[in-house]
Amino acid sequence: MVGSFALFMKTSLICLLLLACWNPMPARGQGAAPSDSRTPKPESSATEKVLFDGKTLEDWEVVDIGGSGQVEVEGGLMIINQGDSLSGVVYKKAAELPLTNYEISLSAKRLQGVDFFCGLTFPVGSTQTCATLVCGGWGGSVTGISSIDGMDASNNATGSYQKYEDDVWYQIRLRVTPKNISVWINDHQVVDQDIENRKVGLRPGPIESYQPLAISTYNTTAAIRNVRLKKF
Repeated sequence: MVGSFALFMKTSLICLLLLACWNPMPARGQGAAPSDSRTPKPESSATEKVLFDGKTLEDWEVVDIGGSGQVEVEGGLMIINQGDSLSGVVYKKAAELPLTNYEISLSAKRLQGVDFFCGLTFPVGSTQTCATLVCGGWGGSVTGISSIDGMDASNNATGSYQKYEDDVWYQIRLRVTPKNISVWINDHQVVDQDIENRKVGLRPGPIESYQPLAISTYNTTAAIRNVRLKKF
C-alpha cells in the first residue's frame, strides 16, 4: 500500500512539473508578439538619385547653340568637348526632380581650355528661376553664382578666385534651400549666399538654352563623373 501511494505521489509530481513548463503559443490576435514586418522601419532623411551613370547620355540632351562641342561618353566619363563658346547637356527629366531642398554633387576636371570647365545650371524654387554655378570662368579661376541681383559671379558677393589645375579632379557640391545657396569645392565652402529678398537668375544670353538643369563648359574641354542629386 505504501509503495502504491509513493508511486502515485511521484506520478503526480511529474505531471505538475510538465504543466508548469508548458507555454502554449498565443492564438493569432490574442496577444501574439508583432512580427518584424509590423515594426516600423526608420526612413532615411535623404534620398539620392544618380543623374549620370557613366554608361549612357540617355537622360541628357546635347544642346548646340551654334559652334558647340560634341558631348560623348568615354571610359565611364562624360566628355564635353571644346566649342566656340558654350557646350553642354540638359537633363531631360528635370521635371521629376526637386526645385529646392536638394544637393547636386559631381566630379569635374578641365582637360583643355582656359575658361570654365563646369557650368552647373540649376533651378531655385521653380523651373523659371535658375542660376549657374561657374567654376573657372573669366580666364580660368572665377568661381561663383551667376547671377545674383543681375550681377555675374565676377561682380557679386559669391565670386572668388580658385586655382584649378588641368587634368585634376575637383569634387563639387551645390546645396539649394529656400533661403540659401551654398557651394563646396573639395569640401571647402566657397559660396554661402542668402537668397531671401534677392533676385536670382541666369545671365542673359546663350546660357538660357541650358535650363533648368544642365552641365556646360565655355571654350573648354572637360570630363564629368559621379553626377548625383540628393533631396532632403
